[in-house]
Amino acid sequence: MTKAIKKQALGRGLSALLKDPDNDIKSVEDKNADKVVGNIIELEIDAIEINPFQPRTNFNEESLRELSSSIRELGVIQPITVRKLDYNKYQLISGERRLRASKLAGLDTVPAYIRIANDNESLVMALVENIQRHDLDPIEIALSYQRLIDEIQLTQEQMSDRVGKKRSTIANYLRLLKLDPIIQTGIRDGFISMGHGRAIINIEDHDAQADIYQKIVSQNLSVRETEALVKGYQESLKPAAAKATVKGSPFKVDDTQKKAITEFFGAKVDVKVEAKGKGKITIPFHSEEDFNRIIKLIKG
Repeated sequence: MTKAIKKQALGRGLSALLKDPDNDIKSVEDKNADKVVGNIIELEIDAIEINPFQPRTNFNEESLRELSSSIRELGVIQPITVRKLDYNKYQLISGERRLRASKLAGLDTVPAYIRIANDNESLVMALVENIQRHDLDPIEIALSYQRLIDEIQLTQEQMSDRVGKKRSTIANYLRLLKLDPIIQTGIRDGFISMGHGRAIINIEDHDAQADIYQKIVSQNLSVRETEALVKGYQESLKPAAAKATVKGSPFKVDDTQKKAITEFFGAKVDVKVEAKGKGKITIPFHSEEDFNRIIKLIKG
């Protein structure tokens, strides 16, 4: 709770910098611009205009109401992104669904990342510096990685070089953003660890995720116990006949295992198992650079 209040107060403090007409921040060279780029700031919703070039035009009303209800209870988990147009005037870059739901929830302000024209490199530097901090929770780190992908168009391999982390590590953080928002909040608030989250993410159904999350918290389950719980749930979904392995038949490589290999190599891997249990893994590559990237991953 203290951490959340501290973040909120910081965002409001930074928003005051943007309300000084005599020192309006218009470029990365202006005074206090470094305090704005790469930080979350509470912005008045009325000061944000919709991007006229937004390709998405249809928003499911029921889905918006559900998100609005979640925002009223938990707040906006993932900040929107805007670019500064003029004094106290901003244009939405990403997060229109969150902005619409926030309006529906009756919020006056919304957390937002501020972008300034020609500030790409400054933003990269700020985010990379943020990722290196030791006081960030896993979801904050994942959001920083996602911003580098969405806004700067960095690949996971490029991010690996920038932040000094293995590509597989970056992929593991990014997968956390597929968790139900309630579980993401649980990780941010320290109720469960990243290890718990990585186990739960193997379940696609969000309702099932939420049920397992409740058991973890109420029963104080360890990561290993959570993995066993998830495995049990996945086994329960298989047809009874599929559970029995005929003697001499090849073992099965399930979709979760194939997905894990594909995500690690960043390429659609083909896995084949022969009748006697032998098999092969085929990893496609599209260029010499891509081939060298795969070799680098194998060597670790």
